[in-house]
Formats: sequence, structure tokens, C-alpha cells
Amino acid sequence: MASVQIWSVISGAVSAAGWAAGAAYLVASTALVVIALVRSGAPRFGPANAVTAARSLLIAGVTALVVTSFSQAVPPLLLVAVAAPALALDAVDGWIARRTRTESAVGARYDMETDAYLLLVLSAADVPLVGGWVLAIGLMRYAFVAAGWLLPWMRAPLPFRYWRKVVAAACGVALLLVASRLLPTPIDALVGAVALGLLVESFGRDVVWLVRLNSSRRALVYSP
Repeated sequence: MASVQIWSVISGAVSAAGWAAGAAYLVASTALVVIALVRSGAPRFGPANAVTAARSLLIAGVTALVVTSFSQAVPPLLLVAVAAPALALDAVDGWIARRTRTESAVGARYDMETDAYLLLVLSAADVPLVGGWVLAIGLMRYAFVAAGWLLPWMRAPLPFRYWRKVVAAACGVALLLVASRLLPTPIDALVGAVALGLLVESFGRDVVWLVRLNSSRRALVYSP
């Protein structure tokens, strides 16, 4: 219900291009998760996925507002009002999945990709405020995936690290703080730089782990 109310507020502030971008994201993300659920043989959508879907609806609103901001003024607090619940709900879907014992690989991937896309959109919103370098925060996940297409050994399953979730949440809060325009520009740049540093450390640790795993496997293959 809250998502519907927020959408009614957004409707008067969004351009045609913004509506198109938000709708395109929502249709594509929903189609991909439904296909993944069907392929996995999941019996039902599940309560945790329903929460992630609500987040996805809010993120469609964030997308619409950010795209609109490229051609006309968008109240920063409106963007915050839509994006903040999407960030907050990230702590809810996983908890519900554990409580209802409905955890699944598809649900975890749905949650992760939703997080990644929200970071991408928020970083795009921050470009006019601190510079194009902030896009590195939103693009890093996609660069990691692209590297896996080129280097198959980078697609190996990674061990669970709660720190990844902490860093993703911190980056989301940092990007939203910059987008709020409540701080002076130098402080905004510092906040963005700290978030980027945390993300580089997190992804860097995963890359180092994958390099070592690949080296170990190669050593086993080529050992006499």
C-alpha cells in the first residue's frame, strides 16, 4: 500500500522519459525473476520475494525520478522519500526468508541484483553533484559480471561474507545522502569516495580469493 501511495506522489513529478525508464526496468526485472523461478521449479513466489518485488516497485520510481532529473528539476527530498524505503526493505526480505524457511538461490540472486541496480541508479543521480567517477560504485557489480564472461574461473561460487551486505547497504546510504543535497559538495565527494573505497575493498577481496582458487586448481592440474 505504501508503494502505491508513493507512486501517486511521483506521478506529478515524472517526465515521459522517466515513466518509460521506470516501466522498462519493472517489466524486465519481473520477467527475469519469473523465468528464473519457473526454471528452478519453485512452487510459489514466496513472502520474501514479495518484499523484494515491493522494493523493485520503489526502485522503478527511483529510476523514473533520476531519468526525469536529467531534463528537469526533481525535488531531492522526493527522491529520498522513494529511495529510502527501498534501501530499508533490504534488511527485511532476507529476514523473512529465514523466518519462513523459504530461502532460495533465486531469491538471493533477485535480492542481490535489485541491490546492484539501485546502486547504479543512485550513482547516476549523483554524477551532476560530485562527478562521473561516482558511477564506478554503480558499475562495479556489472564489471565483475562482465569479467566472469571473459574469465570463466571468476564465476566460481564465492564463500558467504556478511561484509558484502554491510558494504552494499553503506554504499546505498552514502549515495542517497549525496543525492539529498543536504551536505556541502566537498563533504558529498568525501562520502562518495569512502563508499567507493569500501566497495573496492569488498570486490578486491573476492577477486583475490578467486585468483588464489584458480591458481590452486591450475597447480593441481599441472602437478606431476
